[in-house]
Amino acid sequence: MLSRLSGLLGHSQQSDGKQDPSFDKLKTAAVPVSEAECRGCGDPCEEGHESYGSRFSVDMTSQMLGSVKRYRRQVYISTGKTDWERKVHDVPGSLASLLGHVHATSHSNATSAHDVATSSSSAPPKSSGVSGIYASSSERKVDALNGSHCTISDDPDLQTVLVFPDYKVVANVPETQEGAQKLWDETLDPHLGLVGASPQGSTLRTWAIPYSCVILLCSHKKRDKRCAIAAAKLEHEFTNNMGSKGWTIDTQLEHPTDEPLEAIDAEARETRILSRLKELPNEKRALIVQVSHIGGHKYAGNVIIYTPQGAGVWYGRVTTHEVNAIVEQTIEGGKILPNLLRGGINISRPGCSSLNDW
Repeated sequence: MLSRLSGLLGHSQQSDGKQDPSFDKLKTAAVPVSEAECRGCGDPCEEGHESYGSRFSVDMTSQMLGSVKRYRRQVYISTGKTDWERKVHDVPGSLASLLGHVHATSHSNATSAHDVATSSSSAPPKSSGVSGIYASSSERKVDALNGSHCTISDDPDLQTVLVFPDYKVVANVPETQEGAQKLWDETLDPHLGLVGASPQGSTLRTWAIPYSCVILLCSHKKRDKRCAIAAAKLEHEFTNNMGSKGWTIDTQLEHPTDEPLEAIDAEARETRILSRLKELPNEKRALIVQVSHIGGHKYAGNVIIYTPQGAGVWYGRVTTHEVNAIVEQTIEGGKILPNLLRGGINISRPGCSSLNDW
């Protein structure tokens, strides 16, 4: 049954008063979970949250947890757009297409001397035992998507990519087969760790993403118009809500001010980027990017939240009514809202009380 009544199930307690069945599974898997309700406003809403409209219907009955594809890394390519061709990987000459070709033809078995499981000092287990919850170190797929951010490269014809869960931004990427191969060899190859394998004289420029969190909103209208409707309203609500809590919100990537990794002595790079990543959560600065199809448009609005600690949280069926709980419980509190969860990368954190712990 399709319904827009997301508020009825949008909390850790179901409408019959029973706890969400995934709650105990997630706790057992060492995922920090919240018991807070996802929706804090009334139904109907009396707080002025924007509605998606009466014709906006999503799947409210299927099991969402586990409805994500597993991957080692996700790459978001600068385009300055919020909508794209239906299949971004099929656009000839695009960086998404070129990276897809490199990925498909790569047979590299080389290992990196700096192989790091995640950007967190407390590496998660390889298997959580819960569908959709996994460690990036156990995977080899690299997923390339488009983003609404503009390039910060020295030359506007060169691309800038956001790389997760490494939480890095890489600039000066040529949109050529050679450029895609260079990006793969120096940053994306699944055998590489957090630092990558930047050779001396590399023309790429790499930094830690200069934000406390990155919020990705699927806005791909040519795949599903519901995503475009949801993304615009969610961006507005996240901006207003977080702004009222003292956050600075950007919808375009600010150029990092520190030295790029390529300018730092190779032996000091890992220490330097980990140090920078650990500083970021204290800055209360967020980047919101609208992105191409991530799968599961029947669960719109789709929201992915990445943190400097190397965690990636995938939420579905998100409306403006749930934004406040996401900000307070997940972004600020480091706790998962089980009823919204589609899956997560590196969110199984034994010994940690929240995703914000190192």
